[in-house]
Amino acid sequence: MWCDNCLLLFPLRAGSMAWALLVAAYSLAGSLFLLIYGQYLFFTYPEWFIYGGIGMAVAAIALINVIALSNRSYIWTRVCKFLWPFLIVICGVRAVLMIVQLQRGKDKITWECDNGGALWDDDYETTVSMPSGFCTTGFSSINAAFIISLLVDLGCQMYMFFLTWRFQKRLEHYREMKGPYQGGYYNA
Repeated sequence: MWCDNCLLLFPLRAGSMAWALLVAAYSLAGSLFLLIYGQYLFFTYPEWFIYGGIGMAVAAIALINVIALSNRSYIWTRVCKFLWPFLIVICGVRAVLMIVQLQRGKDKITWECDNGGALWDDDYETTVSMPSGFCTTGFSSINAAFIISLLVDLGCQMYMFFLTWRFQKRLEHYREMKGPYQGGYYNA
């Protein structure tokens, strides 16, 4: 028998909705972080916007997944099940690129910290500077936090895909289920 809801204490539908809300919340927070502070860590112009946009797409699909699960919508569950693998692959490529670009920009990040948080390629006068928390923690801590959070992100998305797939299978087999008075909830 399949694990209906591995790692969660809720039933499949409620647990999937809770997991999707978790994925949506941290994806939204991470993408807002990248959109606001990404220019201090990634130095090619649209790069941090692309990374943040991918995070917004993950949050959007997770919220669509919550709506599909709450309505028991077979069509929207199939849409989410179709989109999750593409997003997982895109997020995997994004994770590799982010790690590589952080390693390449290590000297520039150090320069920004040494120069009072000024942007690396700042041709104009600004009053905005790099948050002091980046400089006090050090590059190795920032790099480790990014690597760990990107790996956790991929794991959570894979698990969300599994839960969506499992819920879709339950919806497909709903007709074959019996009530509690006819030998249990499952035909098996």
